[in-house]
Amino acid sequence: MALLTRRAQPDRSKINMDRDEEVKSWSREFGITRAKLQEIVEKVGNSAAAVRKELTR
Repeated sequence: MALLTRRAQPDRSKINMDRDEEVKSWSREFGITRAKLQEIVEKVGNSAAAVRKELTR
């Protein structure tokens, strides 16, 4: 029964642009705006590692 009431942890290896709280968290972590994050996700995909790599280029 306990498993039914626990929330699943979000996959921290992916960026879900449909969830505002995730977008805010990733934007803060990367130090970029939502618009910039969206631009990069559209370019390289929703992998956090790919976004991080793109930001270091």
